[in-house]
Amino acid sequence: MLKHLFLPRSCSLFQLVGRIKMSSAPPAKKAKAETSESSNGSSSSEGGFEEFLKQIEEDRKKAAKSVLEFKFNKKRVRILSKSKEVPEWGKGVIYWTFRDQRIHDNWAFLFAQKLALKNDVPLHFAFCRLPKFLDATLRHFKFIFEGLKETEKECKKLNIQFHFLIGCGKDVLPDFVKKHKLGAVVIDFMPLRGPMAWADELSKSLPDGVPLVQVDAHNIVPVWETSEKLEYAARTIRNKVNGKLPEFLTQYPPVIKHPHSGDLKASPIDWEEAEKTLEVDKSVGPVKWAKPGYRGGMQQLYTFVTKRIKNYGTARNDPNKNALSMLSPWFHFGHISVQRAILEVKKVKGYSESVAAFCEEAIVRRELSDNFCFYNKNYDSIKGAYDWAKKTLKDHSGDKRPYLYTKAELEQGHTHDDLWNAAQNTLINDGKIHGFMRMYWAKKILEWTESPEQALQYAIYLNDKYSLDGRDPNGFVGCMWSICGIHDQGWSERAVFGKIRYMNYEGCKRKFDINGYIIKHGGKVYTKGKENTMDKFLKKKK
Repeated sequence: MLKHLFLPRSCSLFQLVGRIKMSSAPPAKKAKAETSESSNGSSSSEGGFEEFLKQIEEDRKKAAKSVLEFKFNKKRVRILSKSKEVPEWGKGVIYWTFRDQRIHDNWAFLFAQKLALKNDVPLHFAFCRLPKFLDATLRHFKFIFEGLKETEKECKKLNIQFHFLIGCGKDVLPDFVKKHKLGAVVIDFMPLRGPMAWADELSKSLPDGVPLVQVDAHNIVPVWETSEKLEYAARTIRNKVNGKLPEFLTQYPPVIKHPHSGDLKASPIDWEEAEKTLEVDKSVGPVKWAKPGYRGGMQQLYTFVTKRIKNYGTARNDPNKNALSMLSPWFHFGHISVQRAILEVKKVKGYSESVAAFCEEAIVRRELSDNFCFYNKNYDSIKGAYDWAKKTLKDHSGDKRPYLYTKAELEQGHTHDDLWNAAQNTLINDGKIHGFMRMYWAKKILEWTESPEQALQYAIYLNDKYSLDGRDPNGFVGCMWSICGIHDQGWSERAVFGKIRYMNYEGCKRKFDINGYIIKHGGKVYTKGKENTMDKFLKKKK
């Protein structure tokens, strides 16, 4: 006999989510970063922040008493396994987080709780610690661990067992699930090749009869619902996303204290050992301005909607202005929800231009990035560029470069360009480059390296190693936009760039006070690397 998910009891998991795509693969085809307040804030601002959190809790309760009484949109869900029903023998439901590492405002975890409540079984939250991931460093794992410590405490309050497992989920979860007779596994969604492959492998290696369910908890409109194909640009996806917001941009229900307990209890976590056994670059340490975790992210959201948003519409492209949301690290690690941020931003009155601009960036542009990585397996390669871009880059691959720099020189910020060096300094020291400067930063790498392929490799490496929001669809698309013209159009042809959009030092001068930016972030002029590098370049080309 099988236990099913929702009322009526005869409704299977398959019936619940409908005839959704089953495959996990898509079709082929030291200056401080600017914040207006510290994370702690004054007593008055802290009081306002606590009221802010309380109001959000009330909003959730108004949506429903619990997820069991909430009309969960089944379009957020994909069944990845052959098994589509929770077995009668199941003794719990487990959520494996990779991208969305939070309890609240998490559609994937809410679905896991709904599944557990419906089947009267305990609920488990699991994080599987990899020894390394791409070019992530201690900076990134520290941010993850501090956020997870907060999640662990929240789980204890809610009678949810928090499991910190060592290894990749695809390897450790099958035995864990089998040993403890867990009846269902719920995972979040990440469109990068690695996590997509993990999900596919896990779907085939779980014990017989255990369903694997994936929920897109990162995008407001699930990536597979927005479009069934690779979108060309923001203009082709904008109406598709915005047209579905009335259906998907809803309030969240609360995660409640789970009423069911079981024999499987969480093991104590040795956080020091977890850090010690990482196989990553530990020379890149944490940044001071960004406090990890749900509360840290919500504090940043609070100061944005109460302080900085008034300038976002007009000043977001000025690196000297304190107008950005600064939320990308918390979005990247899933410590807070983009959907929650949009719900709170939309409450702001009197700054319609800023609200609209933020929604364009956080919804349309962000979901366009996930679309690109989901439907284009070459999201980090010249092979993934449009045909016109591949042709123009190839046509100009032999053009003289005004300067050539090694990866080490770029990483150290030792170029002739003090503005670029200042931007690189912010990346190293703060784990973040202002959005406007990140475009300039990446385009200059194209201009100063031996080939577009090398430029893309260096840009992704530096971004992934130092930026708190590296190894993210937004980061890959940002580099691909700057160097390969993704989501852009052809421009006037010029040396090196071909028809790729060009940016230069003089253009930045006209946009903002570059001297102020350079002084603030310690940009200096270096002559090393200039010494007739074109002679070496041309000899190598021969």
